[in-house]
Amino acid sequence: MSRNVDSCIWIFFFLFFIFQACDDARQPPKTDIAATPEEIDKKAGDIIRSSLQFAIENEGNVDDTIRLFQPSQMKLVYENSGYAPLWSSREQWKPLAGTLLHFISDSKQYGLFPDDYHYSRLDSLNKSFLKDTLATGSRRDAVLWAKADLMLTDAFVHIINDIKLGRLPQDSMTLRKDSVLTDTFYLQRVSQVEISGDLTGMVRSLEPAHQGYHDLKEGLKRFLDSADNRLYTIVPLPKTNPENFRQILQRRLVEEGFISNDSVLVDSIELAQAVKKFQRNQGIEADGKAGPETIKFLNDSDQDKFVRIAITMDRYKMLPEKMPSRYIWVNLPGYDMHLIEEDSIVLSSKIIVGKTITPTPLLTSGISQLITYPQWTIPQSIIVKEILPVLKRDPGYLARKGYSLITFNGDEVDPYSVNWSKYNKGIPYKVVQGSGDENALGVLKFNFPNKYSVYLHDTNQRYLFSRTMRSLSHGCVRVKEWENLVYYILRNDNRASSPEIRSPIEDSLVKWLVRKEKHIIPLKNRLPLYLRYFTCEGKNGKVIFHDDIYGYDKVIGEKLFAGK
Repeated sequence: MSRNVDSCIWIFFFLFFIFQACDDARQPPKTDIAATPEEIDKKAGDIIRSSLQFAIENEGNVDDTIRLFQPSQMKLVYENSGYAPLWSSREQWKPLAGTLLHFISDSKQYGLFPDDYHYSRLDSLNKSFLKDTLATGSRRDAVLWAKADLMLTDAFVHIINDIKLGRLPQDSMTLRKDSVLTDTFYLQRVSQVEISGDLTGMVRSLEPAHQGYHDLKEGLKRFLDSADNRLYTIVPLPKTNPENFRQILQRRLVEEGFISNDSVLVDSIELAQAVKKFQRNQGIEADGKAGPETIKFLNDSDQDKFVRIAITMDRYKMLPEKMPSRYIWVNLPGYDMHLIEEDSIVLSSKIIVGKTITPTPLLTSGISQLITYPQWTIPQSIIVKEILPVLKRDPGYLARKGYSLITFNGDEVDPYSVNWSKYNKGIPYKVVQGSGDENALGVLKFNFPNKYSVYLHDTNQRYLFSRTMRSLSHGCVRVKEWENLVYYILRNDNRASSPEIRSPIEDSLVKWLVRKEKHIIPLKNRLPLYLRYFTCEGKNGKVIFHDDIYGYDKVIGEKLFAGK
C-alpha cells in the first residue's frame, strides 16, 4: 500500500512539472484586461515569461504576427530584471521607450529598415494606447503591454547586432574578431542605456570607426531628404521588346521630366537629346544612346539605391575595427585605388578591373615583391576559354601574339607539333608572353600572395584608362599611377630611413626600366592590400553611386532585403 502511495505521489509531481513547463511556454492570450495599473505590470510580466519560452521553442514566433530575432538573449535580459516590463510601468511608457521608438522610426539614417524592428506594429499599438484616454480598453490590456515590451526589447537587441556586425553573412574575407556577440555584451548595453538614458550615444559607440563609413552616413542624410520613392516604368533591353522599346523608353523619360509628354512619339533626335540629359544627370557618358549601361541606370530606383547604401555600410562592419597605418585600398566598382597612410589618402589612381566573365576576386593580402619587365604566364582558365579554341584552328596564333608554348620543365614547344583537338579542359603546357613593352602586364608588376593568380600591374593599353566603365581585364588590376606607387613603396619599405630620402634601389629601378631588364625586388615589409566591392561612397556630403559591375549587390539585395 505504501509503495502504491509513493508511486502516486511521484506521478503527481511528474505531471505537475510537465503541466507547469507547458504553462511556462504558451502563446499569449488574446486579451487580459487588468483592474488597476499595478496589476498590468504583474500580468504583463507573467505573459512576457511564458511568451519568451514559447518563442524559444517555436523558432522565435510569439504568435502569427510577432517573430523575435534572438529570444534566448532576450530571456537573459528579462531574467536580469525579474521579468518585469522594461519599457513601461503602470500603463505608461518610460522615457526610454519613446526614445527607442523614435530611433526605430528614423533608423534609415543608419542604413536600417524600420520594419525589421517591428515599427509598424509598435506605432499602431502606441497610437491605440494614446487614443484610450479613459483607460477602458487597450490601455488596460496586459497582453498588449507585454507584446509591446517584447517587441521593443527585441528591437533593441536586433539593432545592437545590426549596427555592430551588420546583416551580411560572414565570409572568408571577414577580418572581425568579434563576429559573435556574447550574452554579457547585450546585458552591458541594456545597463548602459538604462543608466545613461543615451540610446543614440550607445548606438554610435557600436558603429565602425572607418572614415568611409561616416562619409557615407553623412551623404545618406541628403539622399533620404531628396529620395524619390515613386515607382518608375522598367525599361527592357531593345532586343527583348523591339516593337515597344521606344515607346517604353519615352514613357520612362517623361516620368522624370526629361521629355515633356508621352502622348505623341517624339522623333529620334528629341529622344536622343532626352537620353543625353538623363546620362549627364547620372554622370555617365552622354552619347544619347540607350544602351545596356544607360538602361541599367534608368531601372535603378532610389529604393534600390538605398539597399546598396545599406549593403555598403554593412561591408564596412566586416573590416577590422582598426586598419593598418598604411595600406592600399582597391574599390572595384569605383575603378579606383587609394594608398592610405594614417587615415589620409596620399596617392590615388584610376584602375582597370576584371570583365564580368573574369571578375577580379575580393581578397585581403599584402604586396610582397615588385617585378620589372615581367613575363605573363597565362592562367589555364583563360587558355581554355580564349586561346585553346583558336589554337585548334590556327597554331600560328601564339607567334602572332608574342606567346611561347612551354613545358612545365621549361622547354619550348612548337605549337604545330601538338594535336590540339584532343584537349578540351586544359593543356599540359604553359603559355607565356615574354617581357617587353607589348606585354599585357606592362613594365612592372606588384606581386601579392593569393590563390587566384592575380596581381596589380602596369598595362600596354594605357589608353583604356580614359574610359568611364573599366571592367576590361582578365581579373588582374591595372594601375594607371603604377610609377608613383612603386616609388612610394620603395621609399617607405624601410621606415628606418626618412621617406623623403631617396632609396638606393630607386636608382637601380630607373636603370632597369631604361634597359628593359627583368628584376625581382623583394620587400622587407608587406604593404597590406584590400580588394573590395563598394558600390557607393560619401563625398562632400553626397552619396556617389558606382555600377554594380558584377551584380553582387543585386544578389544580396534580393536575398536579404527583398520587399523592403
